[in-house]
Amino acid sequence: MSVETAQETFTLEEILASVKESHRLILWNDEINTFDHVIYCLMHHLQYTEPEAERIAWQVHTAGKCAVLEGSFTEMEVYRKILKSEGLTVSVD
Repeated sequence: MSVETAQETFTLEEILASVKESHRLILWNDEINTFDHVIYCLMHHLQYTEPEAERIAWQVHTAGKCAVLEGSFTEMEVYRKILKSEGLTVSVD
């Protein structure tokens, strides 16, 4: 009986980023998503109120990006994948 495991490789930048105490989830402006969809995603997945989600959507639209969440690298990666699956353009800083 044998067990196979997948090997993952990481860059130095990824390793150093993962030990950083606090990371931010950045929502980027794009030409694909509507205000309504962005607001829905912020309310549904990040539990923002409607006025908060509208303010963030407007900030993203006018400034090009907005930090929408802060926490551990692992936590930000989970939310990045969730919002990306909704079609939003997001990154972890």
